[in-house]
Amino acid sequence: MCENVNADFTKRTHKCGDVDASLIGQEVVVYGWIAKQRDLGGRIFADLRDRSGLLQLAFDAEKTAPDLYHLAETLRSEWCICARGTVLARPGDMVNRDMKTGEVEVFVEDLYVLNKSELPPFHIEDGVDASEDLRLTWRYLDLRRPKMQANLALRDSFVFALREALHKSGFLDIETPILGKSTPEGARDFLVPSRLQRGEWYALPQSPQLFKELLMVAGCDRYYQIARCFRDEDLRADRQPEFTQVDLEMSFVDADEVMSCVERVLRPAFASVGVTLPDEVEHMSYWDAMDTYGSDKPDTRFAMHLHDVTELVAKSPFKVFSETVAQGGVVRAVCAKGAGVWGRSKIDKLAEVAKAYGAKGLVWFARKEDGSLQSPSAKFMEPSEVDAVLHACAAEKGDLVLLVADTRLIADTAAGALRLHLADELGIERRGHSFLWVVNFPMFEYDAEAGRYVAQHHPFTLPRDWEKFAEDPLLVGSYTYDFVMDGCEAGGGGLRIHTADLQLEVLRALGFSEKDAREQFGFLLTALSFGAPPMGGFALGLDRVCMLCAGADSIRDVMAFPKTTSGSDLMMDAPAQVSEAQLGELGLSE
Repeated sequence: MCENVNADFTKRTHKCGDVDASLIGQEVVVYGWIAKQRDLGGRIFADLRDRSGLLQLAFDAEKTAPDLYHLAETLRSEWCICARGTVLARPGDMVNRDMKTGEVEVFVEDLYVLNKSELPPFHIEDGVDASEDLRLTWRYLDLRRPKMQANLALRDSFVFALREALHKSGFLDIETPILGKSTPEGARDFLVPSRLQRGEWYALPQSPQLFKELLMVAGCDRYYQIARCFRDEDLRADRQPEFTQVDLEMSFVDADEVMSCVERVLRPAFASVGVTLPDEVEHMSYWDAMDTYGSDKPDTRFAMHLHDVTELVAKSPFKVFSETVAQGGVVRAVCAKGAGVWGRSKIDKLAEVAKAYGAKGLVWFARKEDGSLQSPSAKFMEPSEVDAVLHACAAEKGDLVLLVADTRLIADTAAGALRLHLADELGIERRGHSFLWVVNFPMFEYDAEAGRYVAQHHPFTLPRDWEKFAEDPLLVGSYTYDFVMDGCEAGGGGLRIHTADLQLEVLRALGFSEKDAREQFGFLLTALSFGAPPMGGFALGLDRVCMLCAGADSIRDVMAFPKTTSGSDLMMDAPAQVSEAQLGELGLSE
């Protein structure tokens, strides 16, 4: 039951954030939640919040009806109310320039308490000092915070503009199944038991990859989908067990056409949230990105490039370098401006960063402010070699030079990790947004743990220079492209294999027998034999891109109901056990 002065229910005329100076003198009806109530003795102010913003409500002991004023005295945070009143200009000394509605207030003439609220477990405001677990447990309250509302609105604007651009570009929005067949796609599947076919299982899709290729075989020409995807993998700030990607596929295209089309449809989507995508996005080959930045998703908003000093130390008496080079390895260096003044213990700890990415160790040279050189390794090298390395890195007084000697991939990756770590330690700012296409990835990489070659993207990518496989699988390239934003892989794609014979060859190269290949992918191989067209596609990580556009630290901040890093839903207490009866229906009980 509503507590009110006037029992007649009133329809909303305005949202809180829409009440401004143009409405002064007019009557409005607003709905929302009490964010804060302030009793100043004879005057009561209450901030009313809805999705659009905050609006100040005013009550005066001399002008407001006694029973209404008494009701205002009882208002508490998160009560859901309706208020009718007149819009007034705030006195000059009470104007709040930080509020969109800060020039006005509503003098309340009728008030309806639609629902009272228990004391919230934390303050419903931005900058709240509450643990993430607590906020996720009470997610429906956390989502009332203005920042969270703004994040959801940003996501909505981005998706709406993207859908509109895709529609105008001739793409069809087509849904693909959630319940499908388990196929190896790089991560563990979430499995769903079938009640009607005991002992058989569905798998939730890691992506719509196979279905979108089949849609091209079906002649759909241009497909897209805002697709829910599921991967049972270890989680982190930008990864969830269920996530959303903008999935698209095109027929009769080459890689440049796909990338150009992606840019055209993304440009208005980014613009809708205040982000400018350049008219031309730079293309960089995979190995150029690795050799320059130590990453296939480089953050190009700051420099600190890697330096190749392999030739400078190839004949060094320091065997860490010379033996690595003799075995076909490389030596990469990174120069951290101003880090040469760090203490020995802090510099030594950087070796742990490199080792975490496969490096066996780390060599360093610190140029002190007085011009002296500190290094535990310099004594094993010729002074001319040290000078050459420092010169190649443009090292000055106060700088720190770090070197990694290993295979090309490990040296690049470890030096790239050091680059990012050093940037954080030195407080190097990453302002604005940067965009980059990283193209022409290797087709395969060697998985030492599994003892076999695996696809770097996925097994359906069209290989480049396939004839080099017999010589060395690592020489085979692929028609692939990743869209990088602010040092994150925002999306990726490639051209697809569209003939059954080549697809079977690639699967064999990945360790599938023909029997296993046909058992796992028989439907695809069959489809490719019916005049499948050349095709290429792309998938954008919607959650990740919205996170970057919103300036959030985690994709959980742009998802309505995310899970923790352990895959738990703290609000619904999931996953949870089910009854023996349910397990029995599925044939899973003991």
